[in-house]
Amino acid sequence: MSEHIHISPSLMTMDLDQFKEQITFLNDHVDSFHIDIMDGHFVPNLSLSPWFIEQTRKLSNKPMSAHLMVTDPTFWVQQLINIQCEFICMPAENTNGTAFRLIDQIHAAGLKAGVVLNPETPVSAILPYIDLLDKVTIMTVDPGFAGQRFLVKMLDKITELRQLRDTHDYHYLIEMDGSTNKEHWQVIHAVKPDIYVIGRSGLFNLTDHIESSWFQMVAEFEQATGETFR
Repeated sequence: MSEHIHISPSLMTMDLDQFKEQITFLNDHVDSFHIDIMDGHFVPNLSLSPWFIEQTRKLSNKPMSAHLMVTDPTFWVQQLINIQCEFICMPAENTNGTAFRLIDQIHAAGLKAGVVLNPETPVSAILPYIDLLDKVTIMTVDPGFAGQRFLVKMLDKITELRQLRDTHDYHYLIEMDGSTNKEHWQVIHAVKPDIYVIGRSGLFNLTDHIESSWFQMVAEFEQATGETFR
C-alpha cells in the first residue's frame, strides 16, 4: 500500500486574487500550510507575515508552518509564538548562539521547533541540537524566490537525516522545499521526505483553478512515481 503523501502548499506562490477559494479547497486536501516569512536582508525579498497566518486561519483548521528567512530569528519567533503558529522553522545559518534558547522558548509555548538548511549548509551544522528538533527542512533550491534551479544533490541530506533519525531514535520530521513538480517527483519521492512543500511549478500555476490544478498535480505524481497518491 502506498504511504500517505504529506503536502504543504507554499502560500507565497498562490494567487492572492483567489485567496479564499484556494485556501478553502486546499484545507480539505492538504496536511499543513507553508508560510515563508522574509525580511529583505537574509534573502533579497519580502514575503508573508504573522498577520497572513492569522488571515489564513480564518479559513483553515490545518497546522501552519512558518519558514523564517530572516537575520533576527528572535524577533520573529516571539511574534509567531504570540499567534500560536504550530511549527516555527528557523534558519540554521542565523540561529547559532541562540538555538537552544529559541527551541526551548518555542517548546515552552507548546509549539514545534524546526530549522531550515540552505543548500550550502551541511547537516553537521545542527548536530549539537538535532535531538531537540521537531522538523528539519532541506532547501533543494536557493532560498528567497520561486522558480530557482533544482539542486538534486541536496536530496542526499534527506537520506542522511533519515539515517541519523533511525540510528538515534530522533523524532524530527524531514521536509523538502523547492521545485517539487513533475520534473522532479521521481527523484524526490525516492528519498521519501516526510513532508513535500509544493509551490508554483508543482501546483498553483498548473491551471487557472485550484481544483483542476490539484488533480493535475496528483496525476503527475502518480505518473512519475508509479504510486497511488493518497
